[in-house]
Parts: sequence; C-alpha cells; structure tokens
Amino acid sequence: MSAQEERNALTLPPALYHYALHLLHESPDGVPPRRGFPLPQQPEPAESTLSLEESQDAVRDALNPLPDDSATLHRRFARLGIRDCHMHLTLIRSAVAGLPLPTEQRDAARSLGRQLTRTGTTAPAVTAGLALLTRLGTPEDIPYLSVLGLLRKFIHPAVETLDALDPQSAAVVWLSFYARPDELRPLVRALRRGEQSAIRAELLAFPAEPRLLNTAVARRIAEAGRLPDLLGRHPSDTALLARAGRLLVRTACSRDAPNDLLAYRDALAVYESVVTRAGLLPPTLDNHATLLSLALDLSSGPGVLLDWPPGRRMALLDALGRLLAEPRWASLPDTEADGAGRRLRTGWIRRTGRQPFRHPTTPGRLRVEVVAGDPVDRQPVETRILLDGRPVVPALFDSGPAHSPEYLLDEGRLRAGSEPSEVQLAEASCTEGCCGALYVTIRRDGDQVVWENWQRPSTMPGSRSPAPEPAAYRFDAAAYDTEIARAETDRSWSWPARTTARLIKAGLRERPDLLSRWDAKRGWVGSGFDAPDTTEVTFAYAPGLGSGKPDGTSLRFRWVIPDDGTPPEEQAAAALNRLTEEDPKPYAQVCGGTRERAEELGFPWPERD
Repeated sequence: MSAQEERNALTLPPALYHYALHLLHESPDGVPPRRGFPLPQQPEPAESTLSLEESQDAVRDALNPLPDDSATLHRRFARLGIRDCHMHLTLIRSAVAGLPLPTEQRDAARSLGRQLTRTGTTAPAVTAGLALLTRLGTPEDIPYLSVLGLLRKFIHPAVETLDALDPQSAAVVWLSFYARPDELRPLVRALRRGEQSAIRAELLAFPAEPRLLNTAVARRIAEAGRLPDLLGRHPSDTALLARAGRLLVRTACSRDAPNDLLAYRDALAVYESVVTRAGLLPPTLDNHATLLSLALDLSSGPGVLLDWPPGRRMALLDALGRLLAEPRWASLPDTEADGAGRRLRTGWIRRTGRQPFRHPTTPGRLRVEVVAGDPVDRQPVETRILLDGRPVVPALFDSGPAHSPEYLLDEGRLRAGSEPSEVQLAEASCTEGCCGALYVTIRRDGDQVVWENWQRPSTMPGSRSPAPEPAAYRFDAAAYDTEIARAETDRSWSWPARTTARLIKAGLRERPDLLSRWDAKRGWVGSGFDAPDTTEVTFAYAPGLGSGKPDGTSLRFRWVIPDDGTPPEEQAAAALNRLTEEDPKPYAQVCGGTRERAEELGFPWPERD
C-alpha cells in the first residue's frame, strides 16, 4: 500500500451500513422517514467524466478477477474513476449479475459480498456487495440488507435480494420507503416493531381505498403482515377476513399491475382462507363486491394463472357461486340501493353477479369475456381473451389491463380478414412509450385463423426472467368467427351511460359533419371515470379545423351528459340532434390546451382543485 493509500485508509468514512443503522436508531420510534435516508456527503464529485464505453470497461476491469477483500475493490473503483452515479451503479449491478461463478468460487464471492455490504464505505462498493448477495445471499444476510435498504440508493437492490430470502422483510423495507399516505404510517410503524396485536389493529384501521392501495402496496402489506399466519391465528375474525379479501382484490387489480398477484407467493393460501371461510362474513354490499371481484379474477383474471392444484380453482369458484346465490346475498342489490355509490355497485352486481359462474357449454381454444370491474373501485372494463382457458394479457404483459370492448370489439379489431392485421391487445397504463404494449398479428389461413408474431416487453410478467417468444395459436375459423361475433353482440356487461356513449360515438363516426360544422373534431367518447353514470364527449376545436385548415393550436372540450333515466337510444339520439342544431362549445367545458389559447379564443380556463 502506498503512503497516499495509507493516509486515505486512516480517513475513510464510516461503513454505510453503520451510518444507516445510526440514522435508524436516531429516528423517532425507530421508523425511518418515507423515501429513506440520503447517503452521506462524499468529497468526490458525483458525476463521472467517463463515457458509457469507458465506464463499462472500468467496471469490468474492477471486477475481474474478483478480489479477496473489500479494501482491494474500494481501491480499484477509486483508481478507475467509478463513482456514485446512476450509470456506474447500474453497470456494476449488471456486470456482477453476469459474472461466471463456478461452484468452487461461490463461498469466496459470498464472503466478499458480505464484507462489502457490512463494511463498504462507498455506493459502488456496497452496490457490488448487494449484487453478489442477490445471487449468493442466505438468511444470515437479512438484517444487514434490511438496514441498507433504508438508504435511497440501495432500496431497489436490497428489496430484490430480500424478496428471494424473506418476502416479509422485503415488504417491510419496501413499505418503509414507498408507503406515501399518512394513513399507512401507523401500520408501517407496527410492522417495523413486529408487534402482532398492533399489526392486526392497524391492518384493520386504515381506509382500504384505491388511492391508498395500488397492486404493489396491497401485495406488500399482505407480505409484511404475514397474512396467512394472521388469518390462522384469528380464524373467526370476520373483519380481518374481509380485509384479507380486500387486499387480494387490490393485488389483482388490472388497472395497475395485475402481476403483483403472480409475484405474491402466499396468494393461493389467502384465496383458500378467504373463500372457504366466506360464509362467516356478514352479507353486506362491500363484502358482496369483494367476493364477486375475487370470483371474476378466479374465472378469467390473473388468479387463473396461479399454480393451482388440479381442480382446486374451480372448486373455490363454485363455492363462491353457491354462496352468492343464497337469498341473504342475492337480495342485497334490491335492499341496499340508496346513495350514488351504492346505486353504481348494486347495478354492477345485478349485471355481473352470475357472470363468473357461467361456464361455457362447449369450451374452445378461444373465449372472449368482457368484464366490468367494481365501479366504486374504479376498475376498468376490459376485453379478457382466454386462450386454452388462460387469460392472455396478464400471462404475457404486466403493465396494464386488456383494452376495452369499444376498442377491440366495436371496431372489429379481433376479426380475421383476408389480410394480416396487427392488433394491440393491451397498453401500459403509463403509455406504450414508457412501459410497452402487447401486440399480435391476426390472419386467416384457409379454414384456420392464426395469431402469431407477438410483440411484448422483454421480461416475463412478475419477474426479471427473459420472456420467451410466445407460440403461434391456430383456431378453427368457423368457431373463431362465431366466438368473435358472440362477443361483439353481447352487451350484458354494459350500463345505460356506457351504452349511450357507444351510440353517440357510432353516430359521430357515421356523421362527422355533426362536429366539423362547428370546427370541431371528435375525441374520446365514453362513460365518466369519476362518474360512471354520466356520458362524456370530448372534442378538439380551432377556427378552420372543420375544413382541415386549423388556425393555430386546438383547445379540447368535454361535454358531460348525465343519465336521465330514459333509454340510452333516446339519450344518444337527443345528443346527436342537439349537435345538429347547436354549437357544443357553449355547453361544454374546456379541458385541455393552454390558458393563453383559451383566453385568445374567448373561453374560460377551468379552475383546478
């Protein structure tokens, strides 16, 4: 060691593990702040002067061969200019993941990983240690990983490593970092302390609303609370049973990332507990909605994809069907219809209540189910496509639900024509440009229809494993055409405002002049997201837009049409007639564009809440 290296060794900062442990002990009640702790200030600049190619070479040189001790790797990283920046830390994780580690080298590599995570003083060194333990860690490493995961730089690799070793510890760390609403912090505090009575109390105390429970939060709460064990200790606790069902429903929610359900290792055990004890639940509208949502998942949703013992899924589904057919449950939609939310839910139960229990009399390779989720939960309406009984979208794509029936069925996109047609079956909830989409090419081949040339993200849903190329599917053309025609004409899932929207959209498609005469162009038409019992018509407007020569940028308008109780056909006809006679801009509201453009054209800009 040179004299300079000796001086540096005497002034090394504390190990990042000890730094995080100290901050944790100093935190009120031993609970870290949301978003975790920052790293200590480092004397070196965070940004690297190395190019991507130079950085790749530097990381490779630092790791080959793996040193015997952590100090050597610290020196290599410093000498090669590898710093605490996102690019370098990402390259380190990738390089370590790809290192060949013969059996005879694994113990030494594990030992190095432990040295780096427990004594490492820089982000690159600790990152390398975490990456080694992702491959080689054992339960001995859980306490150290749980502390390092409280540092912002290390939350993702620490949780990834803990997921393989102890999902409960991974979930506690994840919730400590990501549980944003204040309503969840008491639960996080109880989970970190490990107080079982407090965990149960706080699990029941927070409002289980969609704004608090996306799929990831619901799954992590179930994992952190060891839900199967909790249910086992309280077999007659109906409040806990209802909350377990609620967490399961939210974990499988297709609007977010339904494959959190596939990543939840205890999903089968929780389904088993909730469904077999469902008869203990009091017959309330909330409980009916929970059980019906579970049945829809078991029938055609991501619940189908779990590793069920033969026949068990259908047995649980049939048990739910028998329970919900009992008079005390079946009568609920007729006795609890007061209030807007209750009316939405009772209408949904009437339309959907028996759908998951109707099994096809002649099962085929293809089944198309339009499923409308719980409207109070703001669940989507999706076109679930089952191939050989398995829902294709959650099996191949984990970033959003299947497209709506208006997109896939009303537009005839699933029909097999004489020419091959590429069809988008699902798109990421964020956008395709962010997290991708799922495509398939549909073509007719003689007396068969072929689905082939699938396009999707490169990893398997619910994991980081590379995604294999999906196989081509062949269907008997006559049976295929019959199933698509049946799905296109089945409107049993729809409700008045949704039907009104479909009829208005069809009328505007047939007569675009109804809007173009007002220099407007049709946008999205559907039932309201916040108010499903309303129809919303959006359109763009700019002077000259109707003639194809707009003068400047467009404004976007939203026309809201409440359901007045008359037949949807009459409501749609009235709306189209109004467009014939009246410019829609005065009775619609600006919903997009810019304030400056709105003021220029003489329209009030909406006030935001």
